[in-house]
Amino acid sequence: MTEVYSPTTAPNPKASCCLVPSEHLEKTPLLLKIAQVLLSFVAFVLEESVFICTSCTPLYFFEFVSCTAFLFTLLLLILLSTSLYQRIGITCWPQLDFIYTGIIAVFLLISSIVFAADNTGSSLERGAVAFGFLAMVAFAADFLYVLKEHGHPFKRGAPPQEDMESAAPEGEKLNPPVNGTE
Repeated sequence: MTEVYSPTTAPNPKASCCLVPSEHLEKTPLLLKIAQVLLSFVAFVLEESVFICTSCTPLYFFEFVSCTAFLFTLLLLILLSTSLYQRIGITCWPQLDFIYTGIIAVFLLISSIVFAADNTGSSLERGAVAFGFLAMVAFAADFLYVLKEHGHPFKRGAPPQEDMESAAPEGEKLNPPVNGTE
């Protein structure tokens, strides 16, 4: 006996918890974001393990930046890899991610340089600085990936810049004459 009716429903791929790749997070940026979270977390943990500092201001600045990079990137990763981003009400995720990634890359670079220049030279401090630089490289790679693959996210909605006055007028009419009349 053959089946007369076939199933009319298909599984909904959007019903799963994880939405990667999605419109806001492709596979390569996902891997870069995971690397950013892990590297900034290791930098933060190593920095937290430092017990003695001669000048603590660079240590505290590095702590603030690495912790911020870890926590906010983890939040961004969770939001963009699930359907939670739809409930937030933010519509400019590519621009937000682009600005955030660039700013964190700059702050990680600055804090890593400052902490590398002023520390006691312990292996924990050197390790924290190394992971700070590695996290900065991951953020910079994500920033450059977006520029290379998608261009500047703020120029997407802008019309192409063409000189409208130098454009030649249209040679043909849009509607051809009907029955030989114009």
